[in-house]
Amino acid sequence: MNKYELTLDQLTKKCDDDCLHFKTTADLTPLQGIIGQGKAYKAIEFGLSIKKKGYNIYISGSWGTGRKSYAKLITEKKAMNMRVPYDWVYVNNFSKLNEPLAISFDPGTAKFFVSNLERTIGFLRKEVEKVFSSRDYENARNKVYQEYLYNTEVIIEKLNVIGDKYGFKFSQNERGLVTIPLKDDKEPMSEDEYNNLTNEEYEELKNKSNKLSIETIDLFNKLRQEELNYRQRLKNIDEQMGRSVVTFHIANIRESFKNNEGLQAYLDSVVEDIVNNIEKFKGNQTQEAANPFVAQKNPEAFFDRYKVNLFIDNSGADKAPVVFETNPSLYNLVGSIEYKNEYGVMKTDFTQIKPGALHQANGGFLILQAKDLLSSPYSWKAVKRALMNQHVAIENLGKEMGLIVSQTLKPNPIPLDIKVIIVGDQYTYNLLYHYDEEFRKLFKIMANFDSEMPRNEDNMNKMARFIATHCIKENLKHFDKSAVYRIIEYATRLADNQGKLSSHLNNLVEVLYEADSWAEVYGDGVVTAEHVEKSLEEKMNRANMYEEKVLEMFKDEIYLIDVDGEKVGEINGLAVTGTGQHRFGKPSKITVSTYRGKSGIVNIEREARTSGKIHDKGVMILTGYLGHQYAQDKPLALTASVVFEQLYSGVDGDSASSTELYAILSSLADKPIKQNIAVTGSVNQRGEIQPIGGVNEKIEGFFKVCKLKGLTGDQGVMIPHQNVRNLMLNKEVRDAVEEGKFHVYSVETIDQGIEILTGVKAGRIQKNGLYTKNSIHYLVNEKLNELAKPLPVSIKNEEDSKGKHVEIAGLPEETKAKK
Repeated sequence: MNKYELTLDQLTKKCDDDCLHFKTTADLTPLQGIIGQGKAYKAIEFGLSIKKKGYNIYISGSWGTGRKSYAKLITEKKAMNMRVPYDWVYVNNFSKLNEPLAISFDPGTAKFFVSNLERTIGFLRKEVEKVFSSRDYENARNKVYQEYLYNTEVIIEKLNVIGDKYGFKFSQNERGLVTIPLKDDKEPMSEDEYNNLTNEEYEELKNKSNKLSIETIDLFNKLRQEELNYRQRLKNIDEQMGRSVVTFHIANIRESFKNNEGLQAYLDSVVEDIVNNIEKFKGNQTQEAANPFVAQKNPEAFFDRYKVNLFIDNSGADKAPVVFETNPSLYNLVGSIEYKNEYGVMKTDFTQIKPGALHQANGGFLILQAKDLLSSPYSWKAVKRALMNQHVAIENLGKEMGLIVSQTLKPNPIPLDIKVIIVGDQYTYNLLYHYDEEFRKLFKIMANFDSEMPRNEDNMNKMARFIATHCIKENLKHFDKSAVYRIIEYATRLADNQGKLSSHLNNLVEVLYEADSWAEVYGDGVVTAEHVEKSLEEKMNRANMYEEKVLEMFKDEIYLIDVDGEKVGEINGLAVTGTGQHRFGKPSKITVSTYRGKSGIVNIEREARTSGKIHDKGVMILTGYLGHQYAQDKPLALTASVVFEQLYSGVDGDSASSTELYAILSSLADKPIKQNIAVTGSVNQRGEIQPIGGVNEKIEGFFKVCKLKGLTGDQGVMIPHQNVRNLMLNKEVRDAVEEGKFHVYSVETIDQGIEILTGVKAGRIQKNGLYTKNSIHYLVNEKLNELAKPLPVSIKNEEDSKGKHVEIAGLPEETKAKK
């Protein structure tokens, strides 16, 4: 049995004193980067370097492996070598007011345009008012007016020449041009004379007036045209003088941004709009009478049309943007249009357009978390649409939901040049990859963060530098070499592999903080292994109440378990349970009953529907083993019921399948199993032991129960040989092993394990086809042969005085007597 027992060195992997070369982490250079994620590093580097459409990145991995931190770190580093992106502004679209224009500027220059235009508009309001009250302006208008008067007088004279023929005269007064009839074709007729006309005189006057109207129609048209020309010439003067002033002052802005074609077109429209609305700039608008029931218009509101919405300002940036959006709602991603209340009416304009994360990260990198993105309605569709179309369109949520909404703005979309990085888990990636075709097109780079890394000298040195980095960054006390060694051992325990280190750096950081706190409590200047050990111990004590309750039930014998002696068909199995942060091993009694029948192995847990699929599979494998081992020459006429005693919460996993098989073999061979040895391990149909999980917790869990009930010196645990590499047992168990009070065995096959548990050889098939006599396999085979034999039953009918007598042959005498 000793040949299967593990040595003390195999129970853990400690750090050698010379594997790291420093006294404290103060001697180390801080780490910039990640530890042990070579594949992920290469994938992210490639994804960030390629500029083609669709090469966005999905970073996959479990929580706490540094995915988000590294995504920020590498993008910040990459952004340092990238140009600062364009500034963007939204301005009024004078031809389509509901479609504001987006204009780009060189980085940091948009704010100068905003201030220049605001200052220019303010200056124009004063300058235009001065120009239109100047003597030159009045002289120009007066000249046009005089020409208009002269031309109208000439036309009126021509009208009077024709009017004389019909007894009429044309006269200009405040009501305009009027026609006056003449008395005796000489003097204007008075009103009384006109009213005293006879019917014949009135009809004659009317006929003359009609003829006059026909003959003078061309002259009247000329008169109207003169008035139109006069008004147009006045308007032309206003436009000419206004345009000259506006063009002169806008010219400075044009010159400053002469290479910006979009801006030049906008300035053209500004000039035209100011000229068309020059009356608003003259400063002589008349105020309407106030109506208490009608909202009054603010004259100043008109000039808001010339404001500029500084949408994206990169004036303070020295690199490309890196945005980590923690709340990726639709509006936070693509921007929004806000509204303001004016006299109870919700209004908006281009100045109320607000940017989203896609705008802010444009020209750089946007980092999102998959769970946040996918849980926010419409956000995922918006991101895909922006990446597919390569522009960002600000959308109204009402339209997305199919609701009827009032007319609102539709800003011009902004071109998009961005690299999106989604941080999530492998499960989410698989779902998106298989069910979302657009995801496969847009996120062609997948970087997978491993949960563990090789435990080599390079990674251990990086781990020490990682600790040094946090000491500096978080103002912690520095760790000495022994503390770093203990952290590395803890990382190995988390990885469940002596050749690995856990990549769940968040768990390690928690230990750093707590160890630093204990060093502070003890008044030490440097964190040592004792402080780390104390932090781990306290961390466990805060979370192990459930374990303590379970151990208390073992102590009070509420949970029935034997840790010494021998029993047939009973064995101690091991499982891992826990709540939240803390997992622990819990031993369970497994019992088996075997008897004649054809049901095979009956899994009572399954029949009670408390068994998982993997556990059911493990039990079915036992039937395959028994058939392969013993039923090559006979049917397997056996019923074996298997149950985890006092387990009511259900069971899953196949780590107890070898344990159940040992109990079945014990029951069939009628050989007792040592109760001082607990067993864990999976088995296949050929009897080979397979590895399981949670081996450290299982061993420590059984040790605690044995310690409660009293260590006898022969107690221990039997594990699969493949799990030896996973051992990182705590100091208490290692000390007990060193003192010979506890033992750990590793086996490769069922034959090796049954020998340890029963002290009887498993047996081999000899040349005669039979197993070694009195071996486990021999006894099991004999039992199965006996169970496979049919019971001979014969029935004889004998007449007696009372009727028929039935005799049953082939049954034991006592059974016959009962019958």
